[in-house]
Amino acid sequence: MRSSCVLLAALLALVAYYVYIPLPSAVSDPWKLMLLDATFRGAQQVVGTSSTALWILDQARSVDLSCSFPDRHNEHLWSFQSNLIHSLGLSHHLITLNFIIISFGKKSARSSPRVKVTDTDFDGVEVRVFEGPPKPDEPLRRSVVYIHGGGWALASAKISYYDQLCTAMAEELNAVIVSIEYRLVPQVYFPEQIHDVIRATKYFLQPEVLDKYKVDPGRVGVSGDSAGGNLAAALGQQFTYVESLKNKLKLQALIYPVLQALDFNTPSYQQSMNTPILPRHVMVRYWVDYFKGNYDFVEAMIVNNHTSLDVERAAALRARLDWTSLLPSSIKKNYKPVLQTIGDARIVKEIPQLLDAAASPLIAEQEVLQALPKTYILTCEHDVLRDDGIMYAKRLESAGVNVTLDHFEDGFHGCMIFTSWPTNFSVGIRTRDSYFKWLDQNL
Repeated sequence: MRSSCVLLAALLALVAYYVYIPLPSAVSDPWKLMLLDATFRGAQQVVGTSSTALWILDQARSVDLSCSFPDRHNEHLWSFQSNLIHSLGLSHHLITLNFIIISFGKKSARSSPRVKVTDTDFDGVEVRVFEGPPKPDEPLRRSVVYIHGGGWALASAKISYYDQLCTAMAEELNAVIVSIEYRLVPQVYFPEQIHDVIRATKYFLQPEVLDKYKVDPGRVGVSGDSAGGNLAAALGQQFTYVESLKNKLKLQALIYPVLQALDFNTPSYQQSMNTPILPRHVMVRYWVDYFKGNYDFVEAMIVNNHTSLDVERAAALRARLDWTSLLPSSIKKNYKPVLQTIGDARIVKEIPQLLDAAASPLIAEQEVLQALPKTYILTCEHDVLRDDGIMYAKRLESAGVNVTLDHFEDGFHGCMIFTSWPTNFSVGIRTRDSYFKWLDQNL
């Protein structure tokens, strides 16, 4: 009996050790976030390896959040897992991880009394359409083209989190929501994801299609979260290059968007480098995966060796994301820029997409920004991407665009989709409600 109790106590201690991570005191529902993060880490480790040694390594973090668990440890763990999968002849680790995500969360197209839900395709791109109830005094409805997040590699318009979000949006706004099921890494790489969302959106904007769904052509917006926010921003910019598509979108709403791959040491990248749900090393790897790049470059990119002073192609672009001038003092705090004198020129040579504005909308030219519609940007304090959104808002304002920056001090990356039990967060509900309110007032 005693040995059983000791074993149970040891097991509980190990579980607690695995779950616990140091978090800022202001973050929403910290223990719930720890459990959510542990679940996601567990899925990643099942995909990679069940090695106890790797599990222990993954937990070797310092109590001090500002320096806890250096990126290079995470990076070595991820590299080992990925290489092990491939060496054993197993599926690409992202396919395996996404299989787990979708298996536990996929939802069929099921209509409710107030929202009709159907799966179809727009010009060969799969979409899920949510048709909310029209207002009695408005025969034509407004509409949002929504693009889900997931690092260009994970999730789906058909998983419950996004299905619930779009259902609620359709009902609350009396709108038609088109959720795009774009192709993912490693099936396709940049810029194919952008091509998918542009193709589906152009199809939807045809007069006969808008008429079919009873949508007002003057009240269509585009929106997305995280990598989906990146694709939404890219779509908005691409539309400015085509005269027939200009002014087709009334607004864009970007939720903690990914907007640049040049500087991984902005204050938020430094402050939240190990904060759930998106540590810095994971975001850098998503970029490398998006470009079908070499994982050997990740450690160098984390310290900005890809945009060092000796990389001439990056020189003209740095001013467009100079956070020392674009961010307020309350955000900059005492953080210092990380700008290497000599870096690794091979990185940009082999992955030139890192400097492409189609991938990094934050570095677009001023003339492009001036043509963009009214914009909403939601940012979270405990998120490596916080400063991407704040800098984009500043650049858009300077270009004369009407911008609303909606910042949540207790928010974390991905929080807006976590609104239902058991992953219901108070900040998730508040961010969603604030987002819906802005759409309702501006679309």
